[in-house]
Amino acid sequence: MPDFVLKRHLPNLDVPHVHLGEYPTPVEHLPALGDVWLKREDLSSPLYGGNKIRTLETLFADAIARGFKRVWTLGAYGSNQAVACILHAGRVGLQPGAVLFPQRATPTAAENLRVSLGECDEVVALRSLLTFPWHWLKLKRSREIYLVPPGGAVPLGALGHVGAALELAEQVATGAMPAPRHIVLAIGSTCTTAGLLVGLPLARQLGLWPGELPRVHAVRVTPWPVTARFQVLRLARATACYLAQLGGPTVKVDPKLLVLNTRHFGWGYARITQGGLAAAKHFAELMAPPLDTTYAAKSGAALLEMRGLAPFSQKTGSDPLPGPVLYWCTKSSAPLPAVDDAKLAAAPGHIRRWLKRADRHDSLNR
Repeated sequence: MPDFVLKRHLPNLDVPHVHLGEYPTPVEHLPALGDVWLKREDLSSPLYGGNKIRTLETLFADAIARGFKRVWTLGAYGSNQAVACILHAGRVGLQPGAVLFPQRATPTAAENLRVSLGECDEVVALRSLLTFPWHWLKLKRSREIYLVPPGGAVPLGALGHVGAALELAEQVATGAMPAPRHIVLAIGSTCTTAGLLVGLPLARQLGLWPGELPRVHAVRVTPWPVTARFQVLRLARATACYLAQLGGPTVKVDPKLLVLNTRHFGWGYARITQGGLAAAKHFAELMAPPLDTTYAAKSGAALLEMRGLAPFSQKTGSDPLPGPVLYWCTKSSAPLPAVDDAKLAAAPGHIRRWLKRADRHDSLNR
């Protein structure tokens, strides 16, 4: 069983942790895009991977340490975190549940919702976002349920991605890839980005990172104020403070490392963009990791634009982003489990209608 990279470098750190993922996740060169590399977080687990796994490793461990048996999470119908929570909780003896609010009906979201409904008996799929705050408050007050907030965007959850930055530093040090000048990733709940903003300077403090730190280009896939710059930096600073409270060193978060990219958000959360569709097609042609339209396709489009590749760069005419550039693969590439049609047939009427709308959307885009 692999050790927790944070504990390896900070053995006195008092942080709970359970092993869900398979680490280190590989780094790979994508020569068709020039000096572009991939951090394959999509391969963090053959059951269900992506960037949510590192977050759940610390939060699940905290739930267990505090004596909880049930762990619930919150998110949209197509939440990656809900799927990750539902599929992985049982591995460590926890009973999962989720409260999900409506979002735009898309094929990507429908795939995730089907898995959530098919694999978990305790899914509350709301009719309206208006009732979501009440359910959130109810779960927060429960003494029987450990609540994982949307995206796990709390300092304890972000520590998993602090560890990911140290893991990357180790891979650079061993020659698996050159030190990147830029990192590009999707930003939704802000947890991964905040963790990197703490983990990268920590790696340099520990003598793991050679030279200048990379700039972190966070490509917005959820709206303001969730992904507002002040929110990202606030979580990063809170994570740095929490790290020190647990016995780690004092880390100063440098706001200059964060570049918030808002160009590819489109008309809203989960709304498909033409740039995202084109990026997903281009990645598929290159045999690169798959891009989902809600999250990764938008960050993929930003990467291609930054590299000066037509037609993505024609709108800006800017010079290509100099390499090495590291693209953070946030979406799981593991096959989703088959879903029992009987469970879907028993779903509430508003859910069945929503799934039909998503299927119609899929057929229109083929």
